[in-house]
Amino acid sequence: MADETLIPPGGVIPYLTIPARGGQAAVEFYRAAFGAEELFRNLAEDGERLMHSRLRINDGLIMLSDEFPEYGQAPDVVPAGIALHLQVDDADEWWNRALTAGAVPVMPMEDQFWGDRYGRVMDPFGHCWSIAAPIGT
Repeated sequence: MADETLIPPGGVIPYLTIPARGGQAAVEFYRAAFGAEELFRNLAEDGERLMHSRLRINDGLIMLSDEFPEYGQAPDVVPAGIALHLQVDDADEWWNRALTAGAVPVMPMEDQFWGDRYGRVMDPFGHCWSIAAPIGT
């Protein structure tokens, strides 16, 4: 059996920087909102800041950490022009779970002309997530 904590070769894995030492709270939010499974975690030498977490969400990987200005991460930069997309089996179920966990709607969940039920939410850490499923599923 393969070690599920390892990173498979190929693909693109988003890496989120979480401001204000919110990394551990972000992991808990993503568990509640998107059913994330944490595969790996490292704390920094100070024992408080999250150096690295690897999550599986909807069969994809995402990585995150607290901000580390000493390593060139810009804590004052808000993510812009980026949305993390979740193609799911039931958009309304994922949408409602995200809202219950504390996400804020930025585009309502609606049937779209391109054939998906689609909406966007903002997580408490400033990251935008789109949620979609083909209409009728």
